[in-house]
Amino acid sequence: MTVEQALTIALIVVGFLLIVTVMMQPSKQQDALSALSGGAGDLFAERKSRGFEAVMRRATAILGGLWFVIGFVLMYLSAH
Repeated sequence: MTVEQALTIALIVVGFLLIVTVMMQPSKQQDALSALSGGAGDLFAERKSRGFEAVMRRATAILGGLWFVIGFVLMYLSAH
């Protein structure tokens, strides 16, 4: 197996995991509703994500960054 093939497989796996982590994130439907209706009651209610939400947000950011890095490496290898 060549390096390009291994990176392509890794890109597919990371892409699948990225889709799963995005789908598992908690719903922000109430936040969107308050943004449309004004949301003055929640003006100072900005809270830090904790627990499962924080883990999913961090995992999504890491997997997204990894997906871009693998993609750029594959582009570089295909160009040279």
